[in-house]
Amino acid sequence: MRADRIFAYGAAAGLIGDLLLGDPRRGHPVAAFGRAAAAVESRLWRDHRGRGVLHTLVCAGGATGAAALAARAVRNRPAAAVALTAAATWSVVGGTSLGREARAIGGALAAGDVELARERLPHLCGRDPQSLDAQQIARAVVESVAENTSDAVVGALVWGALGGVPGLVGFRAVNTLDAMVGHKSPRHRRYGWASARLDDVAGWPGARLTAVLAVAAGGRPRAAVRAWRADAGWHPSPNAGPVEASFAGALGVRLGGTLAYGGRVEHRPVLNGDAGRDVRVADIERAVRLSRRVSVLALAVCAAGRLARGRRAG
Repeated sequence: MRADRIFAYGAAAGLIGDLLLGDPRRGHPVAAFGRAAAAVESRLWRDHRGRGVLHTLVCAGGATGAAALAARAVRNRPAAAVALTAAATWSVVGGTSLGREARAIGGALAAGDVELARERLPHLCGRDPQSLDAQQIARAVVESVAENTSDAVVGALVWGALGGVPGLVGFRAVNTLDAMVGHKSPRHRRYGWASARLDDVAGWPGARLTAVLAVAAGGRPRAAVRAWRADAGWHPSPNAGPVEASFAGALGVRLGGTLAYGGRVEHRPVLNGDAGRDVRVADIERAVRLSRRVSVLALAVCAAGRLARGRRAG
């Protein structure tokens, strides 16, 4: 069986597994990687970019190398190769768990339990929840659903189509490192620089595909394109900007503005500010449904692209 078909069948099976089951309950490989990366950091950390580069090479390179060895071991056994691709896909994508967390917070807000929503928000994003009211929590959830659709699903599928199992695992490793050390806290401002920059590079194609698919699947294509073109460039993240702006236009809401991370207050530009309205609790469910449509379309695009590449090579 050709490698393109192995990816198409395995990725489809893995994404279906995620849609039906969500993340593995125990022994999650991403959690195991996070623990290993934290152990490496405890030994390597210095307030220095060079140490951070070494940390990124050891962690991301080690995970990608292990995945490459596993893929090589089953390359002459098509059934095993499909199973490995399916298992890797299921492990690295997280669309269903993303939707569950968002809906749980939305349910708490709908019931008027803002304190419960604040307790659950850190499961979804790194905002400081205590200073947020119900509307601000709903906005944070929609923004996180948009950004994580790219980070937790589409980006992984793109790199899986490009690099097979090593691409899937490598992308998730890079993205996890960015979440762990790629922020601007005093400890990680220098040490996490390499992880943050590598994540920007790795996330670039997935973010653009996510934005395109949000335009196609959101029901408001002109508004989504307008918000993307007008506002994405003002966002401090080169990848979150297109994704959040296109989601804002597709949903007809305003995203961005003032937020707090780890005690730091950031004043971000408003996305779709001229045409959108404030986020409502009901928009959380709309964002989750849009995220799922984008994820399914991303699988179709990535599988079709991999098959087309395989036919040309053949």
